[in-house]
Amino acid sequence: MKGVSCIITAAGKNRRMREDLKSKGMEIKHKLLLEINEDPLINFTVKNALQTDLKECIVVLGHFMDELYPALNDVNDNRLHIIENPDVDVELSQTLLNGVANSKYDYCLCLAGDQPTITIKTMQNLMDQLINSPHPENTVTILSRGKTGYLDSALGLGMPFACHSSLLKRYLHGEEDNLNPILRRMVSDGVELYGVSGQNELELININRYNDYLKVLKMWEKRMDSK
Repeated sequence: MKGVSCIITAAGKNRRMREDLKSKGMEIKHKLLLEINEDPLINFTVKNALQTDLKECIVVLGHFMDELYPALNDVNDNRLHIIENPDVDVELSQTLLNGVANSKYDYCLCLAGDQPTITIKTMQNLMDQLINSPHPENTVTILSRGKTGYLDSALGLGMPFACHSSLLKRYLHGEEDNLNPILRRMVSDGVELYGVSGQNELELININRYNDYLKVLKMWEKRMDSK
């Protein structure tokens, strides 16, 4: 079916953040429940995605799903669908595949739940560049970490990205791995990789550790104060 499904992965073990909070004597909580703009990180990411032209937004849960459900239930949009990994002990590739298997539309925009700073404009640019590319069924558009345009290497690249759902089903099936090795295999097989420029340096930060969160919070507040 024509359109874009957004897949947001929120199934990880949250190990590094829990270690950091414990070492600091702080309350142990899921990193996706830390707040930015008075919203849990997962809700902030979901709400940004829902402001683009996507047709549905699928959040895939796994570890600690019971902690995330109450927050996500506060998002009131009929395009939001929450699904669970049948087995929580899987790699990112299987979490993404579960999302794709439950999607209804031709294209997928893939985000990590710990990327609340990916702007609405960048998400939309990833989708638009894919759909308007010469070979959308054989193209991956991805947030650039430097070079933009057509790329000959996936080195250092990861989410967010967008591609045709058939590509994900083909390359994720039977894989138990992180994303980058799969992207490298796509490129070696002739899949076209296109780097899309971001809007600011915040977009390149994944919130894995508590210091990542503090850095994002500080930079975010500085940007808000300058407006």
